[in-house]
Amino acid sequence: MAYIVNKTDGTAVVTITDGTIDNTTSLTLLGKSYSGFGELLNEDLVKLLENSASTSAPPAPLKGEVWFDTTVNQLKVYDGTSFKPTGGAKSQASAPTSPSAGDLWVDSTNSQLYFYTGSAFILAGPVYTSGQTLSGFKIETVTNDSAVSKVIASMYSGNTRVAILSAEGFTPGVAMSGFATISAGITLNSTLGAVFSGTTTSTTHVNVSSTTNTSATIIAGGNFLRADAADTTTGAITIAADTGLLVGAGSDLRLTVSDIHATIANVSEDGNLSVQINDGGVTKTPVAITGSTGNIAVTGDVTITGNLSVSGEYENNAGEVNIINDTFIKLNTGNAEADAGIIAETSDTDDARLFYDVSENYWSAGENASYSQIIRLTDAVTDGDANKGKVLKTNSSTGNVTVTDVTIGTAFAVVSTSSTSQKAATIYQVAESIKRWGGDAITADAGSTGNTVAGARYVETVAPTGGQGSNGDLWFVREA
Repeated sequence: MAYIVNKTDGTAVVTITDGTIDNTTSLTLLGKSYSGFGELLNEDLVKLLENSASTSAPPAPLKGEVWFDTTVNQLKVYDGTSFKPTGGAKSQASAPTSPSAGDLWVDSTNSQLYFYTGSAFILAGPVYTSGQTLSGFKIETVTNDSAVSKVIASMYSGNTRVAILSAEGFTPGVAMSGFATISAGITLNSTLGAVFSGTTTSTTHVNVSSTTNTSATIIAGGNFLRADAADTTTGAITIAADTGLLVGAGSDLRLTVSDIHATIANVSEDGNLSVQINDGGVTKTPVAITGSTGNIAVTGDVTITGNLSVSGEYENNAGEVNIINDTFIKLNTGNAEADAGIIAETSDTDDARLFYDVSENYWSAGENASYSQIIRLTDAVTDGDANKGKVLKTNSSTGNVTVTDVTIGTAFAVVSTSSTSQKAATIYQVAESIKRWGGDAITADAGSTGNTVAGARYVETVAPTGGQGSNGDLWFVREA
């Protein structure tokens, strides 16, 4: 009678006739009264013991059948479609071949656990290899100095704690190298000189307690200039912009540049600009510019090496006398030839002037627009007569010198009319004056033709002769 072989769920697998075998499954099934069944039965039992251990899967597996894959040394189970690992982690140096999603693999070389996603093995942890030692974050519980537990996340690198991430600040109850206190946020290990390096958009605080730089590019906070307090720098400050330097709450004082030209300005309306110094402990203002008028006040001595060009007026308010130490003052320098000199202001037209007349080539003086030549000492020259000394000459065509009043000393020399080069002075009303001197009348001199006598005073056209006059008489000889 034939055997009907059923599965666990009651469904038939195969019907085996008497005296036959069936190989439609991984095992050899025996029919009734099959001769020599012992060997085949024993082999089936061995296959069950070893889970059909082989490099290839059983050819006719049933759902739920177990197979030990000797290629990867992994136990697998048939799911009705394919053999899948039974879920146990595989520990070996290299990743398993033909893995299924969810498979675990322990990297025996680096002591790391991986899981298979269906396409690749992903590291589950730890993030460091055994050779790298503890590196990355480690969640720890420590106590503070009041024995209160605190949860922290320590960041390690090569088994060294580099930083601690904490939700609050506290003092550790047990000494932690490099962490005397722990701040809320990230606290760096002080023994390592650890710093944040890279690019950041903002920071709340900068530690300015140190001025020791760790490198040419890592600068201590104490070396940054502060904006909230007075500070000092040992280096030069360069403002690489023409807008320059602005000083004051209203940016009143400005140092700016336009092209290659620099400007120092007080931009506030009517604002003054001053230059001050400390002279022996006393504050002085040598230069003061008044904003409302544009006037410049200079206090103290001024030394000018180059030229001084003044387009306006010069005024000395401190005194009535201007003192100039130079021996000469040169006027009209570098200009076309023109009258030049000194003007004293008066109520008259053109005031009073002393100037050089370039059209006449002599010095002139006068006031009220009426000027005349100044006769110089060089205009008095010797005419060759040793008895006459020097006479005055003028540049006029006549050569005459008119004298309005003359004071005569002890003598009045006779001028010869025989020389055409000599000129006699014209004396007005001399005869009239002598005629009336003392009130005496002029009478004829008896015995002398053309002579008149007024007491002891004589006016004649010829020199007196012997016997005329006496000591003390005045005798005036005039031209006929």
